[in-house]
Amino acid sequence: MKTTLSALAVTSALLGTLACGQKETRPEAKALPRVAVSLAATSTPEGGAWVAATLQSTRTAMMSTRMAAQVKRVLVEEGQRVAAGTLLISLNDQDLQGQLKAAETGLATIEAQHRRIVALQAQKASTIAELQQVEAQVAQAQAGVTALKANIAYTQIRAPFAGVVQSRKVNEGDFVGPGMPLVELYADGEQELVATVSASEAKGLKVGQKVAFTAEDTQGEAQITALAPGGDPWSHKGTLRAKVLKPKGLRQGTFARILVPGLHAENLTVPKSALVQRGELSGVFVAKDGQAELRWLSLGEAVGDLVPVRAGLKDGEKVIDNPGAIQDGQPIDVRQAEVSHGK
Repeated sequence: MKTTLSALAVTSALLGTLACGQKETRPEAKALPRVAVSLAATSTPEGGAWVAATLQSTRTAMMSTRMAAQVKRVLVEEGQRVAAGTLLISLNDQDLQGQLKAAETGLATIEAQHRRIVALQAQKASTIAELQQVEAQVAQAQAGVTALKANIAYTQIRAPFAGVVQSRKVNEGDFVGPGMPLVELYADGEQELVATVSASEAKGLKVGQKVAFTAEDTQGEAQITALAPGGDPWSHKGTLRAKVLKPKGLRQGTFARILVPGLHAENLTVPKSALVQRGELSGVFVAKDGQAELRWLSLGEAVGDLVPVRAGLKDGEKVIDNPGAIQDGQPIDVRQAEVSHGK
């Protein structure tokens, strides 16, 4: 017992000596990352606003079939020019061909029966009822043959007009069903711009009006041919179509922008350098209460280094520029940061 008490006394004395001779060591506070912010600001476009559009042919067709069958041959490829009536895709029609032969044989038989009844009727050796019955059977057999020939025609997918193959959706050996897309075709001639516009964007526009557009780093001019604002019940936007006047021969499906003149509504904008991408989502980090808050946004088409914000941000909020590896909820220091306006 004495030994134990002595050891405790020595230990206590040693701890006391250490406590008196040294200061307590505390971990240093980690410095918060300093970030530059850009105020989300409003800007009024000069001369109008840009609306996203797609360049396409004024005449397009998505070819399909009403039959369920296997693809026997694919005779065209993307980019190939074809004349009207050109065979594009052939489907397997062996079953239909067999049914047609049987129907034609039945038709020949009933037609022969009809001729005998007619001859007997001339000799007063048959009744009117027999003649009417055989005539009905002939009509029924003819209708069956006609229907089978029409179904066989649906196994031969032909071009309805001269044009260019935009895309083919199937390969040889694939099994297709009624209404399934097979080949997309467009007429290689007049082109148009197709865009969706809101009520405010469509205000002041009218059919026949000429508008400027850009596509493939090329400036052009188009004329509005159709305008249906507010047609979509979800987005409350309508379709705008504008026939391309110049230049001609732009690439099908090209992204374009139409300049809507007289549109002076203010747009909330952020710099491109502030955007973060997560798959299909785009957003920014907002400096709020000493932390970085990730905010997903609905964006418009960029104009220069600024991107319009349709939803998700308020005017004057501090957006972190060049966020780098900052995480959502991470403490940040913006007190000494350079503040710039996104105007």
